[in-house]
Amino acid sequence: MAETDMLADKIPVCDVDPFNKENIRDPHGWHPKLRDPGPLVWMTRYEVWGTGKYALAKEILNDWESFCSSAGVGLPNFHTEKPWRPPSKLLEADPPEHTPRRAVADNVMSHSNLRNLRPVFSEQSRLLVDRLLEKGEVDGVTDIAQPYILKVFPDAVGLGADGREQLLAYGNMVFNAFGPLNDIFHESMHAAEAVTEYIMRCCTRSELSPGGLGEDAFKAADAGDITEEEALFIVRSMLGAGLDTTIDAIGNALNCFAQNPAQWQKLREDPSRAGAAVEEVLRYDSPFQCYFRTTTREIKLAGQHIPAKHKIMISVGAANRDPDEWEDPDTFNIDRDASAHLGMGFGIHNCLGQVMARLEMQALFTEMANRIERLEVTGPAPRRLNNTLHGFETLPLTLHSA
Repeated sequence: MAETDMLADKIPVCDVDPFNKENIRDPHGWHPKLRDPGPLVWMTRYEVWGTGKYALAKEILNDWESFCSSAGVGLPNFHTEKPWRPPSKLLEADPPEHTPRRAVADNVMSHSNLRNLRPVFSEQSRLLVDRLLEKGEVDGVTDIAQPYILKVFPDAVGLGADGREQLLAYGNMVFNAFGPLNDIFHESMHAAEAVTEYIMRCCTRSELSPGGLGEDAFKAADAGDITEEEALFIVRSMLGAGLDTTIDAIGNALNCFAQNPAQWQKLREDPSRAGAAVEEVLRYDSPFQCYFRTTTREIKLAGQHIPAKHKIMISVGAANRDPDEWEDPDTFNIDRDASAHLGMGFGIHNCLGQVMARLEMQALFTEMANRIERLEVTGPAPRRLNNTLHGFETLPLTLHSA
């Protein structure tokens, strides 16, 4: 549809490019331009529909029959474009194929299966904070978020120690590919061949350590619940779901607490509030900013007629600050009940790694709250450039010991 047709039909339009560098660095600056014209707008830059309204975003995510993931959860439309890698057998699949695979993955990544990792995360958090307090001047990304997650998450899955840095490059590619094929995407693809080879190799049964979550996926294949190939792709999905978003969430949390010292003091006074604090971070500064669904049929949505096979962008970051849903949405407040946020998705394709991410972050911030009096940003903190994720490239901090 041309923009003139949109205007003639009185369809709300948004001419913002969500994927230019300025808007990636500051998504909250343009979100009102997506929310204010109406619940559903025509995004002229990419000729897709879009929403930044919480209620409509939740409705779309909860209706996989009308709004599918199998045509890709990014801007590229698999009906007309070939994906750069084999589509995920979880994230980019719909029932009935999706159902048995997701059941296995949910069992592997369930709270009951992961709760034995709590002491491990707590111990690794203690060791990390020991090192941090020795330094005092640290980087929230390279000294805290990355080393912590690159240790505890691959250990839990059963990956070997060598080559883990490739996981960062892989995640950067995967999440950039959810956006347009712009300069940011192409730059991230420079190491694609080597990184993809590492990922496919490290997910195989023979490469995984006994007793890890990856082995649990292959045990499901042995039981006949899924195929051997599906088990491999489930392990790959774990790696895609469990690193970059959590690293960015930790960086965002550190910045939130540094910029809002009264909120940090609340957590210090009662570290058991770490869980609520994590939820507010995921709402207030969502590491995962947007994804897409594709209509499976002609449908009327929010008063608009949408043809089949049309993309709809769901702005998680905008929905999580929708003033129709949240009181004082632009304020960071760990007293808020933020548990209904969309930062971990919603519906059958909610984040596979969300239980793990919450346990990891709660352990880390509980330890930090017990031992760190104050966090202070001490220099420029540029945002990373990724088409989908929202986090920091670097975050210089001074940690004041308690």
